Amino acid sequence: MARRVVEAASDKQAIDIVLLDARGVCSFADYFVICTGDSERQIKTIYEEIEHILKKEGVLPHHREGTIDSGWFLLDFGDVIVHIFAPAEREYYQLDELWSQAVPVVRIQ
Repeated sequence: MARRVVEAASDKQAIDIVLLDARGVCSFADYFVICTGDSERQIKTIYEEIEHILKKEGVLPHHREGTIDSGWFLLDFGDVIVHIFAPAEREYYQLDELWSQAVPVVRIQ
């Protein structure tokens, strides 16, 4: 599922996509996908594409958080947590650093 999320984000030209294996450092999720969109429109498109691709496979998010104007969306699929950021919010929250002990599986810049 995490790789499908990465592919969907990449298909919508997300920037700096990171897939982290968090199983060794996190108790509530196995993987984190973190990516950036250049504009509100692109962030929304990435978000919608990920939901659409997984919904076709019968996978719905357990929880959604954030708004376009906040510069951050979260999709919680249980084992996979997806963060879609605007550039300023990605820099501010620095989740890549927060979860630096997680194992990087994929990085697409």
